[in-house]
Amino acid sequence: MDNISEFEKKINYTFNNKELIFTALSHSSFANEDKKHRKSNERLEFLGDSVLSLVVSDFIFEHYTHLPEGELTKLRASLVCEKALYEFSKKINLGDFLMLGKGEENTHGRERPSILADAFEAVIAAVYLDGGLDVVREYILGFIPKNLNPRSPSVKDYKTVLQEVIQKNPEEKVSYVLVDESGPDHDKNFTVAVMLNSNVIGRGTGKSKKNAEQMAAKESLKLMGYET
Repeated sequence: MDNISEFEKKINYTFNNKELIFTALSHSSFANEDKKHRKSNERLEFLGDSVLSLVVSDFIFEHYTHLPEGELTKLRASLVCEKALYEFSKKINLGDFLMLGKGEENTHGRERPSILADAFEAVIAAVYLDGGLDVVREYILGFIPKNLNPRSPSVKDYKTVLQEVIQKNPEEKVSYVLVDESGPDHDKNFTVAVMLNSNVIGRGTGKSKKNAEQMAAKESLKLMGYET
């Protein structure tokens, strides 16, 4: 619990439900070593991803009223991608507080961008569930750069580009499906398929689900004849 208290000081928030933040800091490799008593942060990561997107979308919608929808989408992507979340996580030394299994600990899991980005989203979900939307909004916006340049997002977001292409045909719907997961907890590979309605239009593999989705979108664009 000393670890939890130190982290609360780091993020300037004290949890009413300590179990939430304990779970948010618990990587699956740690949870798997004590399956009877531990939960991993994967479900919280799922929720945190949506909360993060909502807060960032609301922020840029209100502050960049001159930007069209496509530019807003690109700007949001630059703030919620794995690279951005990894940089945010370093501001609170998140890696120092993670609970990892022995395999991840021995292979520098505390420094792995995908693990830190996922944990950052899990912490967001924990704050949201414990304190509500206003509290988590204040927490998230504390990481948004003050000198944000909406015209030059720093990330190449293939999912956004693909979505813009698909939106030209309103009846079409794109989705991402995890089709394979292999390797030990500390060195997993994920394979994701991009579905256009019910048809697979691309596949991608990566060390995180987010990266695999990006690679799948990139392949789809290439197969459709778009430069990537």
